[in-house]
Amino acid sequence: MTSTQGVQTILHPVTDLEKAKPVYAALLGVEPVADSPYYVGFEAAGQQIGLVPNSDMTAPVAHWHVTDIEDRIKAIVEAGGTLKQPPRDVSNGRLVALVTDPDGNVLGLLQDPS
Repeated sequence: MTSTQGVQTILHPVTDLEKAKPVYAALLGVEPVADSPYYVGFEAAGQQIGLVPNSDMTAPVAHWHVTDIEDRIKAIVEAGGTLKQPPRDVSNGRLVALVTDPDGNVLGLLQDPS
């Protein structure tokens, strides 16, 4: 079984990027490194903090970085978790997926291209 590389990305659902962007810039003390109509990303203290508009997320989701997303999903489902959103390519081979634990807590998985 592959191991995780830890939580390195936290995505926050927002309704208005233009209003949220300066709040997170003030919180983190940095300007965005990615700024588009569908995603604004910051890098601070080794973490990637993303703002996602028009999302079905209802709360921030921590994304665990993994080396093999399919293997990790299989292990989680076999252990009693549930696949919520299968892996999808969000940009240049970066895969994200969502699973839930038995209590319904959402866990994000993220695999960067090799």
